[in-house]
Parts: sequence; C-alpha cells; structure tokens
Amino acid sequence: MTADGDFQPVKSADRTLDVLEALAAASSRPSLGELARALGIPKSSLSGILRTMVRRGWVEADETGTRFALGLRALQVGASYVDGDDVVARFAGTLDALAAEFGETVHLGRLAGTAVTYLAKRESVHPLRLYSAIGRRLPAHATALGKALLARRDDVVERLSFPLPALTPHTITSASTLHEELAAIRERGWAADREENSIGITCFAVALSSVDAISVSVPTARLTADLEARVVAALRTTTR
Repeated sequence: MTADGDFQPVKSADRTLDVLEALAAASSRPSLGELARALGIPKSSLSGILRTMVRRGWVEADETGTRFALGLRALQVGASYVDGDDVVARFAGTLDALAAEFGETVHLGRLAGTAVTYLAKRESVHPLRLYSAIGRRLPAHATALGKALLARRDDVVERLSFPLPALTPHTITSASTLHEELAAIRERGWAADREENSIGITCFAVALSSVDAISVSVPTARLTADLEARVVAALRTTTR
C-alpha cells in the first residue's frame, strides 16, 4: 500500500468516471467529438469506453448512435445509494411531518466539497412551489442547506474561491458578507436563503450534523412573518 501522494489512478477507470461526470453535467446530449474535446480523450479510446458503457446500460445513445446521455443503470445505482443511506432512513419521518404540517417542499441535503446535493425530498401540495430533483447539486453558499453546514465547517469555507458565483442577484458573493452571514447563523441556530438560489423562493434550514441538513422551501409570495416563525421553530425542534 502506497501513500495517497504516490497513488497513480488507473487510467481507464479515471476516463470512465470522467465520462459519467461529464454526461451528468451536460445540459444536452454531447457527441463523441464534443466529449473527446472536453475531456481530452482520443476519439478512438473514447469510442470504446462509450460502447462498453452503452452495452452495460450506464450510457444511452440516441437513434443516430452519435449523441450520448446517462443510462438507466446510473439512475438505479444512484437510487440504491439513497435507499441504503442511514440518515435518509432515520429522518424520513421528520421529512413527512414537516411536509404534512406546512404543505411546502422539504429537502434533506448533504455537503460534499463546496456543494450540497439533495438526498431526499417531499413535494409541496401547492401548484406554486420549488421544482427540484433528488441528486441535484447546488453551490453551498447559495442555499439555506449549504449555509447551515458552512457555518459548522471552516475547513470548507477556506476552500471557497471569491468572488463566489451568483445564481441570482441576491446570492452572496463576497467573503466579508458570507463570513457575517455564517456568524449570524451560528448565533441563531438556523440559516435562510432569501431568493439566493431561485428567484421567488425562500428557504430555511438547520444542520443535523457536519454534513447533513434539512430545509423547508416556501414561495416568497406565500411567506408571512408568522409562517416563517413556525417553520423555523419546527426545524429547530428536529435538531433536539
């Protein structure tokens, strides 16, 4: 066994994972050439990787066989991760209770690097609501979930590169403003995202651990001072 600094990744495995991550991030189906240019992999090598992944169900090709997207196998494995997660199972009842009490969208998210990924969700009962998906990854600084966790994780905050990317005109981008915000979160025990991730949506969150947090998202048009107070109180109860 060698030290991590001496480890050399297996090239074929590295390239396969690069392909999966590129397809997961793509907004449309890229072609073989587009993937080759983006990843710096020769077309001949990439073609073999893609054909293998298509055969195994990890990647799907379109009718022409020239454009690619993630396949069903990727969904199945991702779902298995969530189904087997202890935290998701432990807080399933909490998510149900919050959704039943407020009728709003509830999320459980996990911090990985400088981003938060949705692991579990309960839908709002209202037509006007936040649209999101399990597995969606968002910058931690732009969400209530992420800020609740950043307030506990100085090691992650130190890795942020300023100015931070803005998802809306309300997103915090400066170091000084973020540090002030995180200090306020530590003092009061909960975080808020006031249209910093999505215009028209306000979210409230509390950290469950150093990596997991739970949130309630409410359309700003439906939010009142009384509703905000009740949501925050209910969230804080979950941490006790």
